[in-house]
Amino acid sequence: MLKLKYKECIWEAGCDEAGRGCLAGPVFAAAVILPDNFHNELLNDSKQLTEKQRDYLRPIIEQQALAWAVASMDNQEIDQINILNASIAAMHKALDGLSLLPQHIIIDGNRFKAYKNIPHLCIVKGDAKYMSIAAASVLAKTHRDEYMETLDKLFPVYNWKQNKGYPTQEHRDKIKQYGITDFHRKSFNLADAQLKLNFEE
Repeated sequence: MLKLKYKECIWEAGCDEAGRGCLAGPVFAAAVILPDNFHNELLNDSKQLTEKQRDYLRPIIEQQALAWAVASMDNQEIDQINILNASIAAMHKALDGLSLLPQHIIIDGNRFKAYKNIPHLCIVKGDAKYMSIAAASVLAKTHRDEYMETLDKLFPVYNWKQNKGYPTQEHRDKIKQYGITDFHRKSFNLADAQLKLNFEE
């Protein structure tokens, strides 16, 4: 059972990203502040959920959260500042979008840069430990998947509606066959196995 948040009785934002290991498209991030009475037994790390479960949870999170926001950094920005910095920048943009200023921030992973001098804590596998991070992971993942499904209509040969830009063998084979688009990340090793990056982080 996930804990609601790390610090009780304050506005605490959970943050997570989606699409860090992809060959194409933006990296998305979300920030979520949940109410103290929030409860959902299904909510978990988005990687542990099916697409149907994530789509079911998204409107529940968006309707019941005290505040939520989603933001992204596109592939050109990723190429300019690298994927780690772009992921953190996307989280900062999501925090900027919150209607409430959090008093504490918890982040999935082990890297972050201070945001507005608000205390923060990085938690490895935090999306499987705290509901606010799990909720952020669901929003980041579903919003990004929706974006990639829209791009797929422009570039159907890469099958982004299914692989969402991740480095599947099919995606790499299509890059070899058709080349790259303006949405591919040129700083990534596009033809190979993306250096053991997690397929669905």
